[in-house]
Amino acid sequence: MKVLVSGGAGYIGSHVVKALGEKGYDVLVVDNLSTGHSELVLYGELIKEDLANKEGISRIIRSFKPDAVMHFAAHIRVEESVMDPLKYYRNNTVNSLNLIESCVEGDIKEFIFSSTAAVYGIPEKLPVTEDSPLKPINPYGRSKMMVEYILEDTAGPLSKYNDFRYVSLRYFNVAGADEKSRIGQKYPEATHLITRALKAAKGEIENFQIFGTDYNTPDGTCIRDYIHVDDLADAHLKALDYLKKGGKSDVFNCGYGHGYSVREVVDTVKKVTGVDFHVEETGRRPGDPPVLIADNSKIKKTLSWTPRHDDLEYIIETAWKWEKKL
Repeated sequence: MKVLVSGGAGYIGSHVVKALGEKGYDVLVVDNLSTGHSELVLYGELIKEDLANKEGISRIIRSFKPDAVMHFAAHIRVEESVMDPLKYYRNNTVNSLNLIESCVEGDIKEFIFSSTAAVYGIPEKLPVTEDSPLKPINPYGRSKMMVEYILEDTAGPLSKYNDFRYVSLRYFNVAGADEKSRIGQKYPEATHLITRALKAAKGEIENFQIFGTDYNTPDGTCIRDYIHVDDLADAHLKALDYLKKGGKSDVFNCGYGHGYSVREVVDTVKKVTGVDFHVEETGRRPGDPPVLIADNSKIKKTLSWTPRHDDLEYIIETAWKWEKKL
């Protein structure tokens, strides 16, 4: 089976490409390498192309003729999206539309979309279910929500493209690295909490900050649901298998169903690394909900997804091994 992966040289995309390759899929990665790295692509072929070039993407799809497309390419920094929203709507929404149109024109009927828990904004009830209202509080979340609506309408029962089917996976906080340290997070400017804490332990970040200590949580800091990247990659393969077997278009949360506070994560990083790095407490960042935890019962039941790495210390240990290798 042929799978085209957009953004497959990035952090999450490269782990999914690894999982696909290990299962024997024929993989083609399309990435503009703005934040991705060619050395992270362990399987298949890599073509450098930008989704803004719809003609180029359509040509690649016509030539490769994939059975399915997995779409990861996106900007992901919440703070940046608040400061430069048009950059996010252009890349995350418009370029996704280019890819979806190219798929429809190329008669590609199976599509898996990398979405985010940011579409929920500040949830009214916890844990968050897939039926929770979509109320994103930043342009990043809105840009992803718009793509979900595009997919829903494209695959709608009255749409002339109604044989097009998709799965949208709403990620919670993805962390960790390949257990063999072959690939991991390699962003030019790390924004993820665990990665920044590990870089502080390495001495690469002198001013490590906790943003907000006055939230309505047990220790005053934000609580998040952390999922190991290999478990997330497995969810993508489960979603692909689901579509291959004729599954209907659907949306699934990807998380473990429980969370850790920022302080708990920092304390665990210090325990794993053995480094008591300096921590500065500062004010809240714009666009941060206090608590975000997934209800993962739907993905477990429908896709038979069983996480293997639900252990914060293991998540941090794999990320630490990779970080030391960089």
